[in-house]
Amino acid sequence: MLSPSCYTEAGYRLYSDDDLLTLQQILALKFLGLSLDEIKVCLLHGPTRLQEALALQKRLMAEKRAQLDTVIQALTETEKLLQTNRCDWDAIVSVIQVLQMEQNKEWVKKYFTDEQRQQMTQLSEQSYSDAARQKMAQWGEWTEENQRKVDAQYASLTTEVKRLFSEGADPGSPAAQMAAKMQIDLLLSFTKGDPDIEAGLGQWWQNFSQLPPEQQPMQSPYSSDEWNFLNKAMEICEAPPL
Repeated sequence: MLSPSCYTEAGYRLYSDDDLLTLQQILALKFLGLSLDEIKVCLLHGPTRLQEALALQKRLMAEKRAQLDTVIQALTETEKLLQTNRCDWDAIVSVIQVLQMEQNKEWVKKYFTDEQRQQMTQLSEQSYSDAARQKMAQWGEWTEENQRKVDAQYASLTTEVKRLFSEGADPGSPAAQMAAKMQIDLLLSFTKGDPDIEAGLGQWWQNFSQLPPEQQPMQSPYSSDEWNFLNKAMEICEAPPL
């Protein structure tokens, strides 16, 4: 990220005062929790981008603090019960449930980097309404088992769509319609048919597609032509019968 201004004849790096100032900025932004890619963008585009990055980082830290406060409060209440020689198993079970919820969030790190999670959080905040986020929060935690199941289904769907497209299949063919039905069912399992969440999901993908490729939190499984093929198949599948 930081290149020396010049080199000596012996090949040693030489840094100018400006280089050292840049290094200070990099270290400061790194301390604030920004990823290297975010730091590059901030140094390139200046305060506006930096303000956005810091606002997102602040929100993430506030969420983490709230989670930790909940755990600490649960532990404190249990300590009070034990000090009074009261064995309130409902309270102890409540503590265990809170701690398990925190532990269950650790599995996400196996699938997404910190930067990817930050980017997806930002996309969600930009895409979903408050009402939609409240509804999704009421559905409970998204578990690793949920993720594995969906990953397996999408992997199967992606393989089939790519095969059909490469073979020049008609979007209205039975095989293409089966793939379209699978995609529709997967979307329905996520949105549960709620119009607010459906609108948010559509906006999420629109915002995602507008990001530069290097800023997208994950790679699209399809090329633009493959997406067009699948969307056409879905339009046919959802069209009312004549």
